[in-house]
Amino acid sequence: MLKRSVLAVLLVLLAFSPGVTARERGRDELRRDMEFAKEQVYPALVNISVVAQRYSGGRSQRFPAAGSGVIVSPAGHVVTNFHVAGDTTRIVCRLPSKESIEAEVVAHDPLTDISILKLKLETRKNRNAPIPFARIGDSDELEVGDYVLAMGNPLTLSSSMTLGIVSNPRRVFTSFTGSEIQELDLGEGQLTGTFTRWIQHDALILPGNSGGPLVNMKGEVVGINELGGGGVAFAIPSNLVKHVLNQALTYGEIIRGWVGVTIYPVEKMGLDHGVLVASVQRGGPAAKAGIEPGDVILALDGNPANAVYFDEIPEMYAKFAEYAPGTRVKVRLRRGDGEVVETSLVVERMQKYLADEKLVGELGLTVRDITGPMALMRRYPNAEGVLVTGVRPGRPADLAKPKLRRGDVIVELAGKPVKDYAAFRSIVKGLGKRDDILVELRRRDEIVVTVLDTTERKKPRAGGELPKAWIGIRTQVLTPDVAKALGLGKTRGFRITQVFPRTEAERAGLSVGDVITALNGKPLRAFRIQDAEMLVRRVENLDIGDRARLTVLRDGEEKEIEVVLQETPKTAAEVKTAEDDFLEYKVREITFADRIRHRWPMDRKGLLVTQVVNGGWANLAGLRAGDLIQKINGVKMETVKDFEKMVKRIGKEKPYPVSIFVIRGYRTAFVFAQPDYQD
Repeated sequence: MLKRSVLAVLLVLLAFSPGVTARERGRDELRRDMEFAKEQVYPALVNISVVAQRYSGGRSQRFPAAGSGVIVSPAGHVVTNFHVAGDTTRIVCRLPSKESIEAEVVAHDPLTDISILKLKLETRKNRNAPIPFARIGDSDELEVGDYVLAMGNPLTLSSSMTLGIVSNPRRVFTSFTGSEIQELDLGEGQLTGTFTRWIQHDALILPGNSGGPLVNMKGEVVGINELGGGGVAFAIPSNLVKHVLNQALTYGEIIRGWVGVTIYPVEKMGLDHGVLVASVQRGGPAAKAGIEPGDVILALDGNPANAVYFDEIPEMYAKFAEYAPGTRVKVRLRRGDGEVVETSLVVERMQKYLADEKLVGELGLTVRDITGPMALMRRYPNAEGVLVTGVRPGRPADLAKPKLRRGDVIVELAGKPVKDYAAFRSIVKGLGKRDDILVELRRRDEIVVTVLDTTERKKPRAGGELPKAWIGIRTQVLTPDVAKALGLGKTRGFRITQVFPRTEAERAGLSVGDVITALNGKPLRAFRIQDAEMLVRRVENLDIGDRARLTVLRDGEEKEIEVVLQETPKTAAEVKTAEDDFLEYKVREITFADRIRHRWPMDRKGLLVTQVVNGGWANLAGLRAGDLIQKINGVKMETVKDFEKMVKRIGKEKPYPVSIFVIRGYRTAFVFAQPDYQD
């Protein structure tokens, strides 16, 4: 005990000795704070890997993506950005401990760019092991100059941490003129930031940091990082995150009230209280209550309503949203002429702007329901029908005359009204194979009708020409210059440059360097480059199976060599092909030319991959055009028939994963497709 006391005194004296500056003491204190904060949050940091899904060209496309997140409950709830976890088919979270756990979605909230996930803890090897989690702090306590740590997985480099300070704890984005608030577009018109006063800071943020925690020196999550660049970064405040989290855990979704107004601050009106109504949405609660643009809202249910400056606008929208749908709210407001009036409105539920996109594979379409906000913003007469978001080339919707287009609204199908996607899906299921399916659609201000044909069309047979005779060699014209260089004077004909293995030409004894001067006793007077096809044409005029007598020069001696004429090998356009519509790739049987070009043995079997559709499951797995498939799920693939049987088997049995063994260049490789069969 005495030794410890003496040591403590010495350390105190050393800390305050003239040799230790205040700056150094400050640095040591910051390091200790950083270490403490790291210990509290870093173990709960997750690297999120997803299979993202987008719809384009009438089909579903998938691609790998990544971001960050943080575990915030002992039950394994994870907070991240919607732009990381939204529109995904698979989510895997990797902890700093290297443990990987699959996650499922609890709720998405694009309006705040927040997603709440839950780790599938039941799948862990040790189910009883506690999961690390971080505490969520109070973002309202942040002040300019406070130190913060940004944790995440920048550039998919897992588990990183950077230090910065808070530049502005309540930042809002406005237009260049400062006349209106600006929201962020997540794509397709889906805006975010309505309720957000961003935490601006200068901790380094790179792609991949999205969804990661912003941490104060007390080891609390005070924000979720969303975007950054050029030395400036922005995070969603934790108090807003807590509200979204509580809604998600309580209801499994985010429920907000909607009043139907756009509001502005009153500073430029010279007022020090109130909220300016800039616009009123047609048919909304405010419109029904008689509220008009130019009114200044003074109070809601007797409580003052104030937004003097733009940074108070998100908070005011949040107050509107906190009212439960169906609530009657008393509104006190001042008209433009100074008259103060009172009215009341009934809050409605806020609808999301974008409905989920759906694939209708039978027709080659992607569609989505029309929401009320979308119908309002696009000036549709109503919200009925389904919106066409993409058309796949070569499928019924594309082959219709006139063809369907992105942006069309289908209002009737096969004589039945289309109210929404559920009705549309039900009608499609009952269509069958027909060539007279009438479609009525709205195209801008026009009502257009077209006809769909869902009958299967047989592919035309390739080729069509009769097989021709062939000799298994490649040649070059014996030009005067080449003949002179070889010491052959004015000899004309063809010099053999390659003899294909395991052909009648090889069996007959033809060799590279032989010069063919005659065919069946008729001279070959080839000496110009344009004479290159002379020998081929002469041979094609003969019959398959005949013996062709070639006169050749070899080492200065003339020889007669007989060769049995073979059938010209099939080209790529003439062999059988097949397609896996689900994994989205095409194959064909290999040709003689393939074996020669790739230097494969003549008895090599397999199916050559000719196309891998971008964004399909095969593409996501890493299958490439040019791969030679040997086996699928352990079964040999030698013919198109083998392949078609396997495709049907996979569709029935739904194996996971689908193992594809291929020859790729000089080596073999495995490709593992991991599809979601609910597609």
